[in-house]
Amino acid sequence: MVDLRPVQRRTVATLVGTQVLVGVGVSAGAAVGALLAEQTSGSADLSGLGGTFQVLGGALVAIPMAHVMAARGRRWGMLTGYLIGIAGALAIILAAAWSSFALLLVGTTLFGGANAANNQARYVAADLAEERHRGRDLALVVWATTIGAVLGPNLAGPGEPIARALGIPVLAGPYVFSLLGLLLGALLIVWRLRPDPLLLARRIAAVEADEPLERQQGGVWRGFRALAAHPGSRLGVITTAVGHTVMVSVMVMTPVHMNHGGASLRIIGLVISGHILGMFAFSPLVGMAVDRWGGRAMAITGALILSVAGVLAAQAPLGWSPGLAVGLFMLGLGWSFTLVSGSTLVVRSVPLRERAGAQGASDLAMGLAAGGGGALAGVVVGQLGYDVLGAAAAVLACVITVSAVLIRPNDSNRIRPTPALPGEVESQVG
Repeated sequence: MVDLRPVQRRTVATLVGTQVLVGVGVSAGAAVGALLAEQTSGSADLSGLGGTFQVLGGALVAIPMAHVMAARGRRWGMLTGYLIGIAGALAIILAAAWSSFALLLVGTTLFGGANAANNQARYVAADLAEERHRGRDLALVVWATTIGAVLGPNLAGPGEPIARALGIPVLAGPYVFSLLGLLLGALLIVWRLRPDPLLLARRIAAVEADEPLERQQGGVWRGFRALAAHPGSRLGVITTAVGHTVMVSVMVMTPVHMNHGGASLRIIGLVISGHILGMFAFSPLVGMAVDRWGGRAMAITGALILSVAGVLAAQAPLGWSPGLAVGLFMLGLGWSFTLVSGSTLVVRSVPLRERAGAQGASDLAMGLAAGGGGALAGVVVGQLGYDVLGAAAAVLACVITVSAVLIRPNDSNRIRPTPALPGEVESQVG
């Protein structure tokens, strides 16, 4: 028997490091992205499009990432996402300097590649995890984003002198931090994610079955069929897609809502930091709850929290208010429950040979749904108001609860023994 725990610890530690670095990079622009879109477009109605295109970009990048991961493993797949994100950060800085809204949309679309890679990290943590700890390990990587994600929005202030020194608009300053964080994260993943956890998991599965390695089914379209074939993965996709849509729709328009009420960049950054704290800080506890009580129960819990968050947002006046701060925190917490529970349902339901494609398909569905919601959010706020957006988000979250009642996954926590490995695999572990 070979102990895979050292490999899993190294994998999780590497992913934690990249989540911190890239978390700083991605979230540095979160507090100013909508403001930059409004500035370059000259229209508040279009301010949500920057965040929307970023979400859509993350969804689309999931397609090539799934193919790369299926063919070459997790390391090269994640690197693909980070490199696309780096190109996006450069394009956003140039778009701000040239006041080009079209280039900004191109840049935010490419910048979504960083989101795609960070989203896939949670699945990487589950490749070699023990069955009873999959939710915990997956959630631990999600939690690691807390450090970078909370620090990132507060770099809006320090980004101002950097922007002036570089001769670019003030709102482009935080994207300089984005560029640096993504570069460091890409270097770390190439250096430390060895052995590749997905490739090693495949070899272990082949040894356990005493069969040659199977041809991997990595395309996202095959992945959609794999997701549809299992009740647990169907519920998992609905949970992550709807939860992400609710969160993105409200979050991307909150800085605009606060700015129109006279809130400063510093206050906006603090509120977004509280929101991101809710998204990530408690995810290890959420993961343990999923392992203990199952993904279905925690999906319902997340939906209830999201509904309460939507109601609080709907009641918030322009600018800053305690209710809005609490609502944004709960919006993040509810998202954490839906992401961890839904992702764990997908991991536990889909066979290993279909895993890369199915996970890419799940993230594609999540991103497309949230992208559509983000696009509509800008129109809703511009035409009907932020209060209507909050109320609509509260109602949409109920879709998760209804789905969890109708779909009954086999959400077991059975522990499967780790097989003995021959010399080829054993040498990778050692």
